[in-house]
Amino acid sequence: MSYAVIQTGGKQYKVKSGEILKIEKLPDSKADTKIEFNEILAYGDSKIIEVGSPIVQGAKVEANLIKNSKNRTVLIFKKRRRQNSRRKNGHRQEYSMIRINKIFSKDGKVLSEAEKISKPSKKEEAKKEKSK
Repeated sequence: MSYAVIQTGGKQYKVKSGEILKIEKLPDSKADTKIEFNEILAYGDSKIIEVGSPIVQGAKVEANLIKNSKNRTVLIFKKRRRQNSRRKNGHRQEYSMIRINKIFSKDGKVLSEAEKISKPSKKEEAKKEKSK
């Protein structure tokens, strides 16, 4: 199984094809669109690894954007003792959820590809409900 190390949102992620992960929110992105990551730091499999300095020119990773959303609320509570001073605040970090589709090597060859997701049709869903 091949993998790639990508850089996005100031962070680095080790990704495999078919994997779903949360990353920092991508600007100007809509759901169900194709995204291409060109900042590939390394890629390889169990036998061979290619490491860039700092990035591998020509390598890329294709992904589908599943959704943009916000994480759970993180509470920030500040209190100064004996001052009758309190402040309560909350923060919800935005994120993008993506699914990795393909990993390409520096010469444009596909290293790994995710399996296609088939959405069940309405007829198949109706059959499942009747059998229950």
